[in-house]
Amino acid sequence: MIAEKGDSEDVLVQISDVKTWFPIKKGFLRRVVGQVKAVDGVSLSIRRGETVGLVGESGCGKTTLGRTILRLIPATSGGVEYRVDGEMANLFELDPTEMFGIRRRMQIIFQDPNSSLNPRMSVGDIVGEYMKIHRIPDRRERIVSLLESVGLSSGYLHRYPHAFSGGQRQRIAIARALSLDPEFVVCDEPVSALDVSVQAQIINLLRTLQRERHLTYLFISHDLSIVQHLSDRMGVMYLGQVVEFGEVQTIFRRPRHPYTEGLLSAIPSYHASGRMRSRSRIVLEGDVPSPANPPTGCRFHTRCRYVEDVCRQETPPLVPIDDSSKHYVACHLADKLTLEGVGED
Repeated sequence: MIAEKGDSEDVLVQISDVKTWFPIKKGFLRRVVGQVKAVDGVSLSIRRGETVGLVGESGCGKTTLGRTILRLIPATSGGVEYRVDGEMANLFELDPTEMFGIRRRMQIIFQDPNSSLNPRMSVGDIVGEYMKIHRIPDRRERIVSLLESVGLSSGYLHRYPHAFSGGQRQRIAIARALSLDPEFVVCDEPVSALDVSVQAQIINLLRTLQRERHLTYLFISHDLSIVQHLSDRMGVMYLGQVVEFGEVQTIFRRPRHPYTEGLLSAIPSYHASGRMRSRSRIVLEGDVPSPANPPTGCRFHTRCRYVEDVCRQETPPLVPIDDSSKHYVACHLADKLTLEGVGED
């Protein structure tokens, strides 16, 4: 069950049935008594130069997936293939030396710049840290250029993170992520810790940098409005699995999974006149089940208002809507339901 698997040159990252489980240990001997299935069989592709958004409620596995792709967290099973010099290499099979060389091609922007920046390091040292590790020459000139590219002055080189606002700190984090000229960047909710007035500035900066540097993004967020604005395609995650995947505007106009419909119903909608438009709000009843003990069948069936017996018994695969579709959904009832999306004014 792989969304858009292919060997075409435009596929930069291919994620195949990735599982990341964390052991539950109890007792004096710390015996493993269960597994937290944070990511449980995710498959999708990311094309070169595009932005793939990843959305879902807190705890659904978005961040874990992003870090697993970069091998910051070890995977339990599955594979992540990355295109290197025209050939796909499985990152999970590389030894540390081989992985060290590929790390220059991929980076991450963390959610909270307050915790991701070392308060004891100056801005120059933070941005130049990766370049020092990889022995890049002419570091000072490159650091100054990076700071200017994210809208900061070279006069900030010797200042420390506490002297900056939240938005400025995130700009420093972005400059650090770009210090090795990567081609793939995981953006792990990079604006959720910022004031609303600053979020738009950072989003516009990310779009500008993508265009100028030909970057590919995996953009993780719980804010669907931002994902709609920034992404080309998107995946919707629920309890460790992708339940819908496709082009952003297609999913927003006509979602095919009941969970996606519920998420979209929470987005404020406005008329062209500026007045809020009335739209039915779908309240998802109940709590998200524990990833240590997920429900049988469709994992969303405990909260789905359309649930049928087959949903409780059989796990739906992630499959295309039809033979020619680039829209994938994991729902037994996808062909029967007419779900409400977010239309255009």
